[in-house]
Amino acid sequence: MKTEKIRLQKYLAQCGVASRRKAEEYIRDGKVRVNGLIVTELGVKVSPDDRVEVDGKPVKPENNKVYILLHKPRGYVTTVSDPEGRKTVLELVQGINERVYPVGRLDYDTSGLLLLTNDGDFANLLMHPRHEILKVYIATVKGKPTDEAIERLKTGVRIDDYVTAPAFVKVLNYYENKTKLEITIHEGRNRQIRKMCEKIGHPVIRLKRIAYGNLELGGLKPGEWRFLTDKEVKQLMGKM
Repeated sequence: MKTEKIRLQKYLAQCGVASRRKAEEYIRDGKVRVNGLIVTELGVKVSPDDRVEVDGKPVKPENNKVYILLHKPRGYVTTVSDPEGRKTVLELVQGINERVYPVGRLDYDTSGLLLLTNDGDFANLLMHPRHEILKVYIATVKGKPTDEAIERLKTGVRIDDYVTAPAFVKVLNYYENKTKLEITIHEGRNRQIRKMCEKIGHPVIRLKRIAYGNLELGGLKPGEWRFLTDKEVKQLMGKM
C-alpha cells in the first residue's frame, strides 16, 4: 500500500518541531533536509518513509499529543531556541519527553498565559485569525487615559498599516501616575496591545495575559505549568 504524503511544513508540525507557520520559516531558511537534500520549497510533500532532518537532527511524527498551559514570567523568549542566548519558555517545562513548542507568542517583557503543544493541527487552528479566540490582558499604562482615549482603544486605532478590530476595554484602577486596564482582543498581531496603548499616548509599563479562550491562569504562579484537561482541549477545538 502506498504511504500517503503530506506537505513538509505540516509533517514538521506533526513531529512537534514547530507550528506550521514557523516550520515554513525553517524550510525557507534552508534548515530542513529531506533524504539528505536541503529543501526550500513549501510545496514539497513527504511521508514517514522519508528521512527528514531539521538542523541536522532527524525528526519523526509524535504519537503522544501534549497540551500545556504555562504561566510565562517576564524575561523569557517565546521560542524553541534563541540565537542571543536568552532564556526560552522551554526551559520552564522540564520532564516532558515530547518536543513541544509555543502556540503564538508573548513578548520578552510580557507575562501570563501561554500554550505549548506538539500537535501541529491544534496549534494551526488556534493561531488562524478567522477563529477569533478572545485573549484577555491586564495592561498597566503610564498616565490616566481620557474617556476619548479609551474609546479609541474600543473602536480601533491605526497601527503600522492596519486598524485594530474593536476591543473590550475596562478601567480597573488608577494609582499614582498609572492606570490598570483590562483589554480583550481577538487579534494577535506582533506587540499589538503595546502599540495600541502607545498610539493613544499611554505606553505600557507592564503587561500580562490572564485568559485565552476558555482558559484562565487560575492559581499558577510565574514559571509554573500544568497539562490541559481533555475537556479544555475539546472546548478550545469546539470554538473552531
